[in-house]
Amino acid sequence: MLIEEILKGENKRLEFKEKLPSNEAIAKTVVAFSNTAGGKLIIGVSDDKKIVGIDEDKVFEYEEKIASIISDLCYPLILPEIYTQNINGKVVLVIEVFRGSMLPYYLKNRGKLKGTFVRVGSTNRLADENIIAELTRQRQNRSFDEEENLEYSLDSLDLKVIYDEFKKIGKSCNYEKLKNLKLIKTLGSQDLPTNSLLITLGKFDNSSIKCARFKGTTKEIFIDKKEFTDNLFLNLENTIKFLQNHLNLHAKVEGLQLKEELEIPLIALREALLNAIIHRDYTRNSDIKVAIYDDIVEIVSPGTFPNGLSLEDVISGRSELRNKSLANLFKELKYIESWGSGIEKITKVCKEKGVKFEIKEEPSFVNVVFYRKTSKKPANNQRKTSEKPANLTNQEEIIYNYLIDNKKIDVQKTQDLLKIKSARAREILSNMVKKEILEKIGKTKGSYYILKNR
Repeated sequence: MLIEEILKGENKRLEFKEKLPSNEAIAKTVVAFSNTAGGKLIIGVSDDKKIVGIDEDKVFEYEEKIASIISDLCYPLILPEIYTQNINGKVVLVIEVFRGSMLPYYLKNRGKLKGTFVRVGSTNRLADENIIAELTRQRQNRSFDEEENLEYSLDSLDLKVIYDEFKKIGKSCNYEKLKNLKLIKTLGSQDLPTNSLLITLGKFDNSSIKCARFKGTTKEIFIDKKEFTDNLFLNLENTIKFLQNHLNLHAKVEGLQLKEELEIPLIALREALLNAIIHRDYTRNSDIKVAIYDDIVEIVSPGTFPNGLSLEDVISGRSELRNKSLANLFKELKYIESWGSGIEKITKVCKEKGVKFEIKEEPSFVNVVFYRKTSKKPANNQRKTSEKPANLTNQEEIIYNYLIDNKKIDVQKTQDLLKIKSARAREILSNMVKKEILEKIGKTKGSYYILKNR
């Protein structure tokens, strides 16, 4: 029932407006719903979920106006359902939008690059170039990892890494099998590696995993730090070892034997890592990060949920594959049993062991948090996670990632990093200052930039 949805509050698929909003506000929300997971814009409900209703005499006027707004301002054509519903004697107007098939949708007057919006949590966010490209691939039923890569030749790659993984489970693998898995594709008369093969072999810079053990509950002091830059199989194995080295073992008696268990179930950590590796967005210039604090373990995966999935969808076991070839490879290798089973496993084993865990979708990443048994859940905003500002351009994201590991950057370093001219480097840095991402230190030739509020 609609009242039950309203009582849950605004989310990825639900937005409230007490009064009829501006034309552009309506269009933004409709476009964002169409590009993401669909949803309902309800007029006559306040932000605090109070049903205030609308003037019944204006229902037909509102319906016609909204239909015209969507037709005039949105492209491609969006056909929502617009209807009223009586809730406790008050009438609300519902604009129900379904996820479209002609992605991406955008505001006509702004154009595709500046008018494409997506839904993140309960807000509409301007899509960056990466998201627009991903929406286009979804419309064409393609995935980034299945695309051919012209930068590498097959002769330069060690395919034995994958052959050996199949041997471990008693399966054979040959060149034709790799083609069937879309790790290799034929373009004209030439066989080329796909992005999934290069990602698997660790040839992409962002296919690494960064691990850190911090002292206390902040990032001020780290005890241990490792970066794993090998193939995905070794990265997974080494990350598991890192977690085992830094988490506590709890002993319990079973029969006549003393059995030791990791404080956070190993199967839950493994499934969370597999989800991050398989489902992350490899078009983003950032890597998976694993952080251990005194009170929590967090696993941060670049990119939001794929193909418009909501948090509720993920928890219920629904699965959408962003990286189809990569996912099929890991399934063939029996790293995963069935689609959508990972979160169910994590939920079940954590409940059995009394471990709290959360999944959070942020503007540019998904964060899985396990609460250590020796700690209490921290209050909201107690810790700054690895949150990255939303809607960074590719070049801004490279600068941001550089500053995560380095304290400052100047114009010359920006030129070298992005391989651009001085004027363009200054323009990008200036824009990041305007967005309040960076802070400029100094006004002379020796000036430099740091991350703001970090």
